Amino acid sequence: MTSYAFWNNKGGVGKSFLCFVAASEYAHLHQDTDVYVIDLCPQGNVSETLLGGYLHGSKALNSLLHKTPRKTVAGYLEARLNSPFQMIPEIAQYLCEPKEFNPSLPENLKLVCGDNLLEIISEAIRQTSQLSIPINSWKQVITWIYDLTVALRNHSGERKTMFVIDCNPSFAVYTQLALVAAESVVIPFTADDSSRRAIENVVALLYGLTDTQTQTYARISFAKRAKEEGIPVPKLNTFVSNRMTFDNGKPSKAFEAVNKTIKKTMDDIYNKNNHIFSYPKDLPSKNFIEIPDYHSVCVVASHSGTPLHKLKPGPQQITDERLQLNPDPLDRYRHALQELVNCL
Repeated sequence: MTSYAFWNNKGGVGKSFLCFVAASEYAHLHQDTDVYVIDLCPQGNVSETLLGGYLHGSKALNSLLHKTPRKTVAGYLEARLNSPFQMIPEIAQYLCEPKEFNPSLPENLKLVCGDNLLEIISEAIRQTSQLSIPINSWKQVITWIYDLTVALRNHSGERKTMFVIDCNPSFAVYTQLALVAAESVVIPFTADDSSRRAIENVVALLYGLTDTQTQTYARISFAKRAKEEGIPVPKLNTFVSNRMTFDNGKPSKAFEAVNKTIKKTMDDIYNKNNHIFSYPKDLPSKNFIEIPDYHSVCVVASHSGTPLHKLKPGPQQITDERLQLNPDPLDRYRHALQELVNCL
């Protein structure tokens, strides 16, 4: 079982779209593997894209929200709230086959939909984790999504499985559940200083590695609790510099300058704490992937739910707007994103 959480402590970095691309392309290339997307973002963006994109995906998601029980990750978590310390015997009722709504997708791509109810029930989940009885209530609650991945693995039987987990930028309790369920973290970012600070927050929140000014808070952190309870946290796997501006085939000087600063920040952290990385023998800067900015592809794929391997160059009609996908930029974009898929 392999599981990846896509997370950054900053929104707007293209995390959900990269989840969509990674899951759909991996499923296309590995037909012998069941690829499960678990959407733990209340906005449900990756769910809407997988279910058919703009309008169609929204309508499909609404239909799943109104099932009884809700055919979403929040439906599963509601069931866990009702019986906090017992496994759910039947998880198929929370699982969606997105190909039924979006024929462009591979059959081996599965989805546990996102749900805006996540935000509403998060306080109930947090309070349940703080119960004094049983004494390990936090440990049992914080592994609810991990339990879900185990159940889905059993659901797949003898088939291989891979999990792509879309996380909310916040460090809410449902994000913590998502991260505990993952073995590795993929960190998308944009080349700006706010992304550098957000990545530093990832390290502080997950591993309790902070500067002297905030070290006091590390003593009561999630990382400390996880270590005390014997809960493994995921390793930092891949860093995706998303929406890079290129000039003559190379990143623009402004983007490259910020990119170098972020690489140096991660290499400096590595030199003192290489145990938090998936590849402890390699500098993190060796595992940075640069994705060019190609807005038209993102718009077409997101609005229609079309995976990259199905996109064709030429004119595209999106609602009342006509876009052109040119073959060379499309090929370069596919090649860059293939590097990401190859890391999974």
